[in-house]
Amino acid sequence: MEKSKVLIIGGTGYIGKRLVKASLSLGHETYLLKRPENSLDIDKLQLLMSFKEQGAKLVTASLDDHQSLVNAVKQVDVVVSAIAGVQHRGHYILQQLKLIDAIKEAGNIKRFLPSEFGTDVARMEHVSGPGKEMWHDKIEVRKAIEEAKIPFTYISSNCFAGYMLAGLCQFPAIEPHMDSVVLYGDGNVKGIFVDEDDIATYTIKTIDDPRTLNKTVYIRPPENILCQREVIQIWEKLSNKELQKSSISAQEFLGFMKGESYEMQSGVNHYYHVWF
Repeated sequence: MEKSKVLIIGGTGYIGKRLVKASLSLGHETYLLKRPENSLDIDKLQLLMSFKEQGAKLVTASLDDHQSLVNAVKQVDVVVSAIAGVQHRGHYILQQLKLIDAIKEAGNIKRFLPSEFGTDVARMEHVSGPGKEMWHDKIEVRKAIEEAKIPFTYISSNCFAGYMLAGLCQFPAIEPHMDSVVLYGDGNVKGIFVDEDDIATYTIKTIDDPRTLNKTVYIRPPENILCQREVIQIWEKLSNKELQKSSISAQEFLGFMKGESYEMQSGVNHYYHVWF
């Protein structure tokens, strides 16, 4: 079977660069959006050039230039978005809606994967507290996709292991604490941890699979479903050291949001709905 041509938007980001590597390694003709507004970011430019050397094709277009985006979309079969979702209020929905408009006008895309890669937002309509706008924006994006009748796949991969697992679920730590750890409530709520490279690989594998058309794909390895206490126990065994444990209530945890930026509020809200 002939493999799809894939356009990845946000290919220099945390999950985006892994999607690019997965697409190339799985043999897809891979296109990357090269945004003019990023032309002075040396790190992003160097990463794009390295992907070009590996066989990716760079397409210059801007999310703020509708026609350039339509022209980019017309060159491929599949669009995968890895646009960051919590940079500032409204950023995610505006960028995604611009992309949806371009895909709708182009009329040739057989699959669109919007930037999600976390908790299934269809199950998050009950979400509350500061930072809840992030979830509601993602729900609105899904509605726009389906109203435009764009073929889609939604990826729900739950908790990025690089963030949640490495920091023993401590917000916003991304490495283990060496002496003490805070339990959320009783620490027995189960979470799903998935390696980011695995997320990228399975995401790319969905694009030519008819079973995933207009569906949500859940990535949840059974042995990776652990509560916070189990994660801590694994670390204690590896480090041969018992950590001092304290506990924090849901209300105390939500108190961290007061006066914080939108990005920080969104992060706290995400941890709250996973662990409480």
